[in-house]
Amino acid sequence: MTTRTFRIMVRGVFDGLSPEQRAELLADAARHDVLHAAFTREGHLAYDLTARAAFTFRFLDSGEEEADILAATERAEQAAEAWLSERGYGFKNLRTQAEDLSQAPLGKRRRRAAATTN
Repeated sequence: MTTRTFRIMVRGVFDGLSPEQRAELLADAARHDVLHAAFTREGHLAYDLTARAAFTFRFLDSGEEEADILAATERAEQAAEAWLSERGYGFKNLRTQAEDLSQAPLGKRRRRAAATTN
């Protein structure tokens, strides 16, 4: 059986941040800049509090069956909630989007590479 790769995004909005929490997030903003966003196993948080209070966690997970994406999505949501809760950051409007890369359409380069290997 082949391994499937899943990309999962958990989006939400910071809610009820204290001035100290806001200052803490702003001080660490360079590490969470949207220009450096990446899908990682542990999850990568990206936000820009100077523009808006929204955030996105990006997770990379895997499974062997199509249905494994549901468990991966649940793990990603739980990890995002745990990260926020451990730091005392309020949040709301969590929504999750998951993609099975084995089902994603091939881009132009990958179609060309696939055609040359066949």
